[in-house]
Amino acid sequence: MSTRVVIAEDLHLLREGLVHLLRAHGFEVVAAVESGPELLKALTEERPDVAVVDVRLPPTFTDEGLQASLAARRAIPGLPVLVLSQHVEQLYARELLADGSGAIGYLLKDRVFNSEQFVDAVRRVAAGGTAMDPEVIAKLLASTARHEPLGALTPREREVLELMAEGRSNTAISQRLFLSESAVGKHTASIFGKLGLSPSDDDNRRVLAVLAYLNAARS
Repeated sequence: MSTRVVIAEDLHLLREGLVHLLRAHGFEVVAAVESGPELLKALTEERPDVAVVDVRLPPTFTDEGLQASLAARRAIPGLPVLVLSQHVEQLYARELLADGSGAIGYLLKDRVFNSEQFVDAVRRVAAGGTAMDPEVIAKLLASTARHEPLGALTPREREVLELMAEGRSNTAISQRLFLSESAVGKHTASIFGKLGLSPSDDDNRRVLAVLAYLNAARS
């Protein structure tokens, strides 16, 4: 059974490009809309497996896409949403992370370098995971840099933390940093100990714990 997707993008060529790309990778696009009100209607009526949403949509081109997604998630708890944005907006990331239920993503349009990367993010979010752009994580970390427990992390632990927060598994982290999985496991255990978080073997629960910590530490 194919994954059902709703797309919201006001630029016609980009919207059609997303439709064709996702269909080519086996997704079923059940709606492709261009405004906030259309998005909310499509999400609540179609109840897709995942939504791919531009933040800024008509009529005001501010944050209609985000607000429609948040409204739909309130009506349908845990509805997977992957947000596309032109810039890092920490407030948007914070609002997405606020309910702590996961199945969210925040990617920067200029930093999606290939179709495989994008499709992987869509699938990860649809499966209940997270897909956060490294720049978003870097901004969250920078804004909490003076928070004492984070300051206790070693440079290598910060690298591992950033990749965890992006939604990477231990296997993916070990490949990225050229470390053994056991070494990554030791780093993650140390990170969770220093941050006072309960360790978990479940990748998604682990990511949510880290993101919730970063979100709370900014308050």
